[in-house]
Amino acid sequence: MSILPWAAPPIALAIAVALTGWWFWRPAQSQLSKATLMAVLDVYKTAWEQQDSELILTIFAKDAVYHERVLQEPMRGHEEIAAYWQEKVVQGQGRISFTLLNTYVEGTTGVAEWEVYFDDRVQRKRKHMREIAILELVEGKITSLREYWASKVIAEL
Repeated sequence: MSILPWAAPPIALAIAVALTGWWFWRPAQSQLSKATLMAVLDVYKTAWEQQDSELILTIFAKDAVYHERVLQEPMRGHEEIAAYWQEKVVQGQGRISFTLLNTYVEGTTGVAEWEVYFDDRVQRKRKHMREIAILELVEGKITSLREYWASKVIAEL
């Protein structure tokens, strides 16, 4: 059975109305607030300075993706993030001092700029690092973190 020519416009209109209604009434992704971003960054700072690989996981979603170097493979999930944090931060660094410089929020994305001073125990050098991090958050948890940073040696240990 074919659609009668006079029935096509009302059917098309009904479909358009249904799709429009879905678009406006679909579940919206909650927007990231500045307060939520600041709370997450405060935990990040504390976990880094205290070299706490358990605390850092409290701000990451279980399936989070963490790009420490964006042109390399990321760490995926709590197990890989914890292993990275244990090796890089807990075992590899000391005397860490973190200062948050700037933050920006757009939609569900937070951007943070910070600087850190730390001892690189592996290279036996004191370093100064500046970083920009792009964080995607859902329900107060980081689902994606991409870091862009540069560092320089400021002293020998």
